[in-house]
Amino acid sequence: MAIQVRRPTLADTLPFKGNAALIRDVLLVLVFGSLMGLFAQISIPLPFTPVPITGQTFGVILTGAVLGSRRGAAAMLVYLAEGIAGLPVFALGHSGWVVISGPTGGYLLSYPLAAFAVGFLAERGWDRTIVLSAAAMLVGEVIIYAVGLPWLGHFVGMDHTVALGLTPFIGGDLFKLALAAAILPSAWLLVNRTSTSDLMGGFRR
Repeated sequence: MAIQVRRPTLADTLPFKGNAALIRDVLLVLVFGSLMGLFAQISIPLPFTPVPITGQTFGVILTGAVLGSRRGAAAMLVYLAEGIAGLPVFALGHSGWVVISGPTGGYLLSYPLAAFAVGFLAERGWDRTIVLSAAAMLVGEVIIYAVGLPWLGHFVGMDHTVALGLTPFIGGDLFKLALAAAILPSAWLLVNRTSTSDLMGGFRR
């Protein structure tokens, strides 16, 4: 059975080595972890469910794909730590352990797992085409719901979980998935063109 070799993610195309690469990774983790707070503020509360529509899932899957498995998961841990520490980075500007222990806590706790999974697939080249990118994003979405829905069920009852925690969000999640899946191959096309232009410039010199 062939073992798939790890391929670079978009973050790996930043040309740093040694200690500089470590600093790059730390900064990327901190930046993307903090950006999640901005995605979370794209929030639309729904009157019939404790789960709002947010940009968080878009941020999670994009972070995993850009940073890769370990850095992506670490960025999500930074995000959760910021929220638990009291920074208003959760949806609707909320913060604190009360959010984690509430109805939407399962979704939040799934983010490191989802980012890791999407990043793992990106490291196997799943971020290079729209179809594979969409498949990787779908895996991330499934993980988010696999953790978030049972958690929500403890608060609203398992009979109402799908109606309150899944069905209202399918359309929006498909849109976010398609958007993220389109961004990644386009970014790689730009990176490859830039690399080719630099190479040709070197030949001309």
